[in-house]
Amino acid sequence: MVIGLTIVAIIGALLIRFRQIVGPLILSFMLAYLLYPLAKRFSKALKVSWRTSVNLIYLVFIILVGGLIALTSLAVIQQIESLVIFVQRFITDLPTLVANMAGQVYVIGPYTINLGQLFDVQTFTNQVLSTVQPILGRIGGLITSFAGSAVVTFTWGLFVMLTSYFLLSESGRFPGQLVRVDIPGYEEDIRRLGLELGVIWNGFIRGQLLIIALVVISYTILLSILDMHYTFGIAIMAGLARFIPYVGPLVTLVVTGLVAFFQPANYFGLEPIYYVLLVLVACFALDQIYDNIISPRLMGQTLNVHPAAILVAAIVFTNLIGVIGLVLAAPVVATVNLSSRYVLRKMFDLDPWPEPVSQSKPVGMAWSIPLQRASSWIKNLNKK
Repeated sequence: MVIGLTIVAIIGALLIRFRQIVGPLILSFMLAYLLYPLAKRFSKALKVSWRTSVNLIYLVFIILVGGLIALTSLAVIQQIESLVIFVQRFITDLPTLVANMAGQVYVIGPYTINLGQLFDVQTFTNQVLSTVQPILGRIGGLITSFAGSAVVTFTWGLFVMLTSYFLLSESGRFPGQLVRVDIPGYEEDIRRLGLELGVIWNGFIRGQLLIIALVVISYTILLSILDMHYTFGIAIMAGLARFIPYVGPLVTLVVTGLVAFFQPANYFGLEPIYYVLLVLVACFALDQIYDNIISPRLMGQTLNVHPAAILVAAIVFTNLIGVIGLVLAAPVVATVNLSSRYVLRKMFDLDPWPEPVSQSKPVGMAWSIPLQRASSWIKNLNKK
């Protein structure tokens, strides 16, 4: 126990001391994990050595990623930066705006609404400002630093690429394993931990990342049809919001409503309040489709983590390692939960695996299973 606690303390101290490098290391491992099945297939299909297969994959990957960044990165950064500036300007002008709105009477059908009689406008304005301004300040600083420090971003990207390359190229010595851990007497436990962790991280990579991509694409199409400004910036925000239960979608709807309300015109010719209702209803309906139909079929109960725990973990990990902590909050919480349960049951001399092995799909292409599930779902709909 003394040795174990000492090792845990040393690992914790190292994580705190070098927390800036933890996020890129996790990204490196995830990239190698994603490309591992592809390298395995290339090696067998082309009948070349493992290292040659890895070299070919990374050459093609660098060309594709480099071209994509050259074509879209500037436009994406400008869209997000413009959106943040818009929201910051709105917060600055909020007291004047609320005062003007409170003095007006709004008629919606048979209903008459006077905001000045419903609540204390000044108190409400101060509460909104004190809550939202720090958040927007951090987001704006993050976007500005990301756009302004291209050299630092390029350096970390190069670090991720090189680390994942070395990790993947050396994994050819251990057939069927990306990383090999060998502790005498714990072979069966390590094998079972690997299976359980594979279920968690396979589900996250296969399901969650595909859902994020689908959300960004569908939001871009929907908001373009509705003639919204900052379409791609809002779509990226909606995609990232999938990582934060409850709060993420709510913030996205609020920002979308603000952009729709202050937009100068729309080709539907609607009044601002009706245009906002149209946009919010369409976005809310799209979110419900993902929450109740698409996500359950692609993700299932793989992570099995309470949304409140993910929300708290997202806040903690974002403060520790930045945006990468936000992205990986859900699988990290599931991993910690699994590891803690194993350690506690071993300490009390209980069977660490009372349940049967989790049903895990055979490891193939990291994105193949969600696509197969989506295809099967579409076929079932057509049959019905």
